[in-house]
Amino acid sequence: MAILEMHNIYKSFGSTEVLKGIDLSLNKGEVMTIIGSSGSGKTTLLRCLNFLEIPDSGKIIVGGDVLFDADDPNTQRESEIRKKRLHFGLVFQSFNLFPQYTALKNVTLAKELLMRDNPEFKKHKKAMLAQITEDGKALLKQVGLGDKLDFYPHQLSGGQQQRVAIARALALNPDILCFDEPTSALDPELTGEVLKVIRSLADKKTTMVIVTHEMAFAHDVADVIYFMDNGVIIESGPPCQVIDSPKEERTKQFLQRYRNT
Repeated sequence: MAILEMHNIYKSFGSTEVLKGIDLSLNKGEVMTIIGSSGSGKTTLLRCLNFLEIPDSGKIIVGGDVLFDADDPNTQRESEIRKKRLHFGLVFQSFNLFPQYTALKNVTLAKELLMRDNPEFKKHKKAMLAQITEDGKALLKQVGLGDKLDFYPHQLSGGQQQRVAIARALALNPDILCFDEPTSALDPELTGEVLKVIRSLADKKTTMVIVTHEMAFAHDVADVIYFMDNGVIIESGPPCQVIDSPKEERTKQFLQRYRNT
């Protein structure tokens, strides 16, 4: 059964139609990579998935529950959308860490704020915060930063900051972890350490959606690849089909341009 389904998603900004009827699905424990040229709509699709942008039409279903239906106003209330974002963890291109907080605080902050809404928080505050801290330490250790708990973002390399961002996205135990070009802001020598962490998550059957230009990585880690061009999905399937033996001419042209760069 698919954990994620998107049906007939359209999104425009003014007169510019960016997404033109997107349909996709992803099973639990699988990795989806989305590839395509700049301006093809990849990031907008990811932002719609995380409700940072609201689709103009279509449906988004997670675990069989309709999270968004453009024809149902009840699914579009801001209070409901805030809750629905918790189904997704998002790792941005540019880290977006809070510079005034340590690595550990960046990882634990969202969970601490959510915990304050728990009716048991006042009664068990000390124990709850202690558990959140231990969970944060474990996540930073998982991404290879167990010795950087008290470091601030400016004291970390770009690759280390992105790994903190990954730990932060994992902290709320999302159903689906999303990456928007996670290595695009990194120097080439730092890219490998971030991809290594993502690959380890794939090995643990973490459900992920990854927008990337790292074609070799997409081939290696993805269960399914979607190729986008001009706001539509041109081709989809396993890496051996989409990257190794593409059927569509636009996919072939994109891959040729990629190989020539």
